[in-house]
Amino acid sequence: MPYGENAFGEFIIKKRKEREMSARELACAADITPEYMCEIEKGRKASVSEGIMNKLIQALMLTEEETELFYDLSAFARNAVSADLPEYIMAHELVRTALRTAKKNQVPDEKWEKFIQEMIREG
Repeated sequence: MPYGENAFGEFIIKKRKEREMSARELACAADITPEYMCEIEKGRKASVSEGIMNKLIQALMLTEEETELFYDLSAFARNAVSADLPEYIMAHELVRTALRTAKKNQVPDEKWEKFIQEMIREG
């Protein structure tokens, strides 16, 4: 994913400003200190607990699409899997098999796109 170095923090700032919130107000809504909020926004703290992430999502009133991007940006900053995915991946052996097979065979994005479109059609 081609995200910038501090895309997670920049995303939070952008959404906070769209909601006309100060960093202090957002920190209060997330039940964290303003200093910690500043560290997150400046990209110095990419590892945020699930509880804080959920409070930020709620306070920023993120849409489903924005929430997915929020998870992805946070994961990218930590070089990890998006927080909304591990439970699903670990609960489904076929998903783990598919991911490992794709990794082993270096499946290109075009094939994944085709696969996703097929799943949507069959919904």
